[in-house]
Amino acid sequence: MSNPNMRHGIFLAPLHAVDENPNSLIHRDLELMEWLDKLGFDEAWIGEHHSGGFETIASPELFIAAAAERTKTLRFGTGVISLPYHQPLMVANRIIQLDHQTRGRVMFGFGPGLLVSDAAMLGIDPKKQRDRMAESLDVILRLLAGETVTEKTEWYNLVNARVHLMPYTQPRPEIAVASAATPSGGKLAGKHNLMMLCVAATDPRGGFNVLDVNWKVAMDSAAEHGNIMNRNKLRLMGPMHIAETREKARENVRFGLAKYIEYARTLTPGRYGDFGSRDPVDVMLDSGHIVIGTPDDAIKVLEQLREKQGHFGGFLHQAHDWADWEQTKKSYELYMRFVVPHFSGANARRDESYDEWKAHSVEFSDASHAAAQATFAKFGKADQAEAAGQQTGMIGVKG
Repeated sequence: MSNPNMRHGIFLAPLHAVDENPNSLIHRDLELMEWLDKLGFDEAWIGEHHSGGFETIASPELFIAAAAERTKTLRFGTGVISLPYHQPLMVANRIIQLDHQTRGRVMFGFGPGLLVSDAAMLGIDPKKQRDRMAESLDVILRLLAGETVTEKTEWYNLVNARVHLMPYTQPRPEIAVASAATPSGGKLAGKHNLMMLCVAATDPRGGFNVLDVNWKVAMDSAAEHGNIMNRNKLRLMGPMHIAETREKARENVRFGLAKYIEYARTLTPGRYGDFGSRDPVDVMLDSGHIVIGTPDDAIKVLEQLREKQGHFGGFLHQAHDWADWEQTKKSYELYMRFVVPHFSGANARRDESYDEWKAHSVEFSDASHAAAQATFAKFGKADQAEAAGQQTGMIGVKG
């Protein structure tokens, strides 16, 4: 079943191996935004990280400000701002400024902060991150609504705080909460009627398995607070690399897949299980929800997500460097050429027209041939008479 409103984008953490020039990587990420905009992608979510080495963007707002100047229609989301790391008034003001600079092309995504090492450098107990996220969000929503806030907690103090610009987008930019395996994201999404970013939708460790559970959590929370969750606001994320053939896709990802897996297993020891002597590509594909293959394989995985989750509003590629730069760009191109039309129904009328021709091919061909023959018969006699007259005239001249 087609979904013409389904949006397609990427989630750029980013994920870059530590052996490349970091300056080049930042500029290549900006170039990627231009490529996605040219291809017609809908949105790009940009992450915030401060440790680990791979995820090199510390300020999604700075990156978005630059990327917006290079693009025309691509929408940008902070994916995500880690709220426990920031004073809430500062976050509200930065989002409002971006909303104005982009004239409404920015979305505010937030989360508790993914990397424990980030929180450690800031002296934040990881057990407090989700509570702090909820505290900060409540304040930010009030500030975006134009309220004046006085509130003191153990980690921030606001005295008659207010924003001096109201958002460009009314009543406010779209706001999204990151959701992985725990129910905290779903609870906040339902309570405040927010978008949900399911950042582990294809993760074999549990993200895929709890998609429907976390959505139910969000719906129950929404009902409790008088809201109704909108499936068009749901984003599912997963990694994929697409090529013309499965063999070529496997060959392409030899470039960087091993480095990606090593980083993932550094963050989460034991992730993907025991490889032994197995091909890492086969280990990734065993989950059944990760794509290293063709556009048809990508369609199959998205259909699996829809079967598990039901209707959802958008799919986000987890951006990565499994393949080299040119093959990575090609993967996004193939996705837009062959995967997106399957879900948008863009070719429905073309298919109907083509199928009609196939069903009546002989009939239509015979009719066309008969019409041509009739035309030859009609005009052939006149042409012959004209030719005969011209010949007679020429003979007379010679005589």
